[in-house]
Amino acid sequence: MRTAAFLYPWDVVGDPAAADRLAGLGIQQVTLASAYHSTRALTPRHPRHRIVTARHSAVLYPPDPARWAGRALRPATQDWTAGPDPFGAAARALAAAGLEVHTWVVLAHNSRLGAEHPAVVVRNAYGDPYPWAPCIARPEVREYLVDLAAEAAVRPGAAGTELESCGWYGLAHLHAHDKTGGVPLTGAAQYLMSVCFCTVCAAGYTRLGVPAQEVRAAVVRALEPQWSAGRAGPGDREGAGGRDGEWAAVEELLGAELAGLLRSWRDGAARTLQRAAVRAVRDAAADGFRVLLHADPAAHRCGANVGVDPADVLAHADGVVLPCTGDAAARADVLGPFADGRAGGADRRAGGADRPDGGAGRPDGGAGRPDGGADRPAGAAAAAGASVTTGASVTTGASVATIAANFTVVSGLGGSPGTLAADAAHAAALGATELRLYHAGLASDRDLAAVGDALREIGDNSGKRTAC
Repeated sequence: MRTAAFLYPWDVVGDPAAADRLAGLGIQQVTLASAYHSTRALTPRHPRHRIVTARHSAVLYPPDPARWAGRALRPATQDWTAGPDPFGAAARALAAAGLEVHTWVVLAHNSRLGAEHPAVVVRNAYGDPYPWAPCIARPEVREYLVDLAAEAAVRPGAAGTELESCGWYGLAHLHAHDKTGGVPLTGAAQYLMSVCFCTVCAAGYTRLGVPAQEVRAAVVRALEPQWSAGRAGPGDREGAGGRDGEWAAVEELLGAELAGLLRSWRDGAARTLQRAAVRAVRDAAADGFRVLLHADPAAHRCGANVGVDPADVLAHADGVVLPCTGDAAARADVLGPFADGRAGGADRRAGGADRPDGGAGRPDGGAGRPDGGADRPAGAAAAAGASVTTGASVTTGASVATIAANFTVVSGLGGSPGTLAADAAHAAALGATELRLYHAGLASDRDLAAVGDALREIGDNSGKRTAC
């Protein structure tokens, strides 16, 4: 099973042993950050440092001055990793070690952008801004994100890309000295606290037939039980229903009609961005360049793994990367809908037709899809007619969409590298075609050794490693 590990350029730049060490694990690919949010990262094996502090969201390559000249929204550059092009330097070292490099592009998660341009961020029903979350319904934000996707994805030496947070970002956010956990929020409450009431979204709700002030008032009323009694209220009954239970709770709290209005507006904004971003990357890339989205099968969810309709996203992207850390039930909950949606999405990719957006509340005003209505068949493997081995079947050619199961392999971050082989086998049985490992640069030596053992066991069980 094809396996890729996530990595930052600073894990490689300045460490001449890094690339060969990674290749020795038995992975075939590195998904290397080219545009990333602020972070403080451990580098446990680097010969020159142990902590890298990326102070703000930035691109990790030199941006094209002509592309961004005169524009208010533009990517920031970095100064915490040596050299003018840390991504390029790391990519060359990894390729020399025999590893295929794909870009890792973070889009609608950018605290610096929000701090410098507060008018473009998500604002909750109470009027509070979320500086880390640019509002994807805003035309200027969508234009910026689409152009960033094209530039950051298609870097020299990259054979594909994985787009993270290509959709709505919301309340959930790791923050310095965070103090937001005093009142635990249900999934429904997380959603309600993530609904945007910026000027563009407010106008959109009104155009759909409900004045924005009425929508805001309904959201505030629905949230009140959370503040007075923690998990009290209809949203407290969602746990047994998983993702479906979360949305059922939203409908109970708001009423089906109002919940549907929000869903129409927000789903339309997400689809418009996703299709435009995928199309922009395809237009900038050579044939065979794979475009995957980090995703979640519940369309109402926000964050790094954006909520999507599985069949819809597989109709225009080459596949998805799905969060699979957790127990067997959690993996089934996230992988099942995408395995079910693969056939429908593949039919539409092969036929070159897309589903019409269908929502009268589309943020583009219903004027037409930003991707021009054309889709390309699935990416690199499909172009080559490759055979893909999963736990259950073999599928050939353009009918295959990549379903990559993403496992945290850092014990200190809640991962379980010791059970990776068994977990991967379970994911394959559920329809996963590839593995992603988060995160090779953050893992201890012990964790990496467990990963290497697991990948050898996976290879022995399959008799060979098959590129997907």
